[in-house]
Amino acid sequence: MTGTRKPRSDRVALVCGASAGVGRATVREFARRGYMVGLVARGSEGLEAAAGEARAAGTLAVVAEADVADPAAVEEAAERVESELGPIDVWVNAPLVSVIARFTDVSPEEFHRVTDVCYHGYVHGTRAALDRMLPRDTGVVVQVGSALAYRGIPLQAAYCAAKHAVRGFDDSVRAELAGQGSNVRITEVHLPAVNTPQFSWVRSRVGSPTRPVPPVYQPEVAARAIVWAAEHPRRRSTWVGASTIATALGQRLAPRLLDRRLGDTGAESQMREDEGSPPREDNLFRPLDEDRDYGAHGVFDDEARARSLQQELNQRRLGVAAVVAGVCVTAAAGYTALRGRRGAHASHGPRWRTRPGRSKRGGGAWLSTIPRWTRSGTTSTPW
Repeated sequence: MTGTRKPRSDRVALVCGASAGVGRATVREFARRGYMVGLVARGSEGLEAAAGEARAAGTLAVVAEADVADPAAVEEAAERVESELGPIDVWVNAPLVSVIARFTDVSPEEFHRVTDVCYHGYVHGTRAALDRMLPRDTGVVVQVGSALAYRGIPLQAAYCAAKHAVRGFDDSVRAELAGQGSNVRITEVHLPAVNTPQFSWVRSRVGSPTRPVPPVYQPEVAARAIVWAAEHPRRRSTWVGASTIATALGQRLAPRLLDRRLGDTGAESQMREDEGSPPREDNLFRPLDEDRDYGAHGVFDDEARARSLQQELNQRRLGVAAVVAGVCVTAAAGYTALRGRRGAHASHGPRWRTRPGRSKRGGGAWLSTIPRWTRSGTTSTPW
């Protein structure tokens, strides 16, 4: 956190997309660490269940139903949270809708809706946050991104485009904040595939059940990274999972190769092996958790990973760097000592003696042709 550091019990975190999935797990993680939490989403049942989990952890929670595509609704939600909990210290943007289909099968209305939630929703949330944080000169905005913010994949053109757009938006606003000398921070957390209810309610036109591209992680992995980023906001971005790193670096190094690879396997990797059909209902234009709580997890618990070693090392990289530096110093000292012992031993001459004109291994008088200064075993030279 920037500015005067508050005790966690005095901090307020607002999470957009709080009723399910990554946002739901993030609410729980903030509550577990003592933050007061504001919850913003469309689904009333999911919101109330998430708020109940936060209160059970011993903290205060305020619910505000809002569609993040509506800037007035986002502003109203922020006012409600601040009026009941106090100034917002952390604002997390994590709403998500999508359409899984080839671009030519997605209607303009559907494409606009995904953009309105996954891009404009982030813009509206950031505006509401900055309107409150800039006068206080403190606060953090966490933008929950994806590996797909670096590399688009088949069947998710609208979602990938929105994630790319958020990165460009963040770059511009960061530069403006830097020019103002502001202590408000914007940081990004880019996630791998996560086991959320997304694939139980996403709109799809591929004719079969869909799935996240493996490897898949549990939403708690994402939540821990988001809260950590909120408390270490000087980093521009955090990549979670080795697959996110591979995707981002692969796009930088071999984009055309990825085009061909994803053209061959990208669509297939998003299809479930079991027979069935896509969800009959989806949450693109209306929430499905109005009268049912979907929770944080999807249906891929059997394969989802509960930890990311890469992220844990990333969060402790100063300690890891210190350990690596210590190992290097120790190795260098050992190597230097070994060379010193060898040099001291060699200065007393070889352990074996050679008759004039012959080596121990035989071979004639070649030894006598070598200058005497090279026979001492040291690394010094005559010049």
